[in-house]
Amino acid sequence: MSNGSEGATPGFLVWRLSMKWRVAVDRAVAPLGLTHAQYSLVASLYGMHRSGLRPSQRRLADHTGLEALYVSRLARSLESAGLLERARDPQDPRAVQLALTERGREVTRQAIDVVRGLLRQLLEPLGGPDSERAREFTRDLATLLDAPLDPFGTHDNEKEQS
Repeated sequence: MSNGSEGATPGFLVWRLSMKWRVAVDRAVAPLGLTHAQYSLVASLYGMHRSGLRPSQRRLADHTGLEALYVSRLARSLESAGLLERARDPQDPRAVQLALTERGREVTRQAIDVVRGLLRQLLEPLGGPDSERAREFTRDLATLLDAPLDPFGTHDNEKEQS
């Protein structure tokens, strides 16, 4: 464990790891004209499109965990850069569907390759991305992401009263 991590709480370690990852991805995708947040959006959109989906801004916000208003701003900037197209959903005129342009797909493919390299580096201490430790780590992260968090602590109060 690094010197700054000795005796640290899990919350602090999650924070530090998320910041380390965000900074690394920001730096790695910057030469492609992307930020980490933009990368999260285009990579998610790329994966959803490969699955046959053309998601709305709302669905993409839900998928990425980003606020809908922030996704809207990111989508506009990516549209201005020629990487993304926004169109009204024919099924719901209030919704906006998103799709990558050909240039957007190419930039996204390059960015995904770069980020995969970072992921290999990150997971190397666990034996690499295909190791059992990395798979267990991924399962643990998914479990934590699925666990509800109540910022007001009402869930804890209910347990104590039971």
